[in-house]
Amino acid sequence: MILAWVISLLLLCSSLIMYLERLTVLRVMEVKTIEHAQDRFMATEKSVLQCEENITNLSLLTENHCFIQPAGKNQWLISSKEKPSIQIHVLLNEKSGVVTRLNWRQAFE
Repeated sequence: MILAWVISLLLLCSSLIMYLERLTVLRVMEVKTIEHAQDRFMATEKSVLQCEENITNLSLLTENHCFIQPAGKNQWLISSKEKPSIQIHVLLNEKSGVVTRLNWRQAFE
């Protein structure tokens, strides 16, 4: 009787250890996924910011990482080519050359 009780406790402890190992692995995967997504989001934001800053002279850019579309009178819609996709709406003052960001959003497909 005592032997069966000791064996059941050992089995319970081993299953608890397996559960904790799986939980730890899932947590590590979650943190790595979040870090990777944040890195990609920041890289996308940098590329959109570069396009926004150089919207008046796009020919100076060595690589264009954005789609740029006219959206009305002195307004432009800049979308990133990379994922996650970010779209910004900017207003370009032709006289001073100042670009003002009106809004931004993350585009989901």
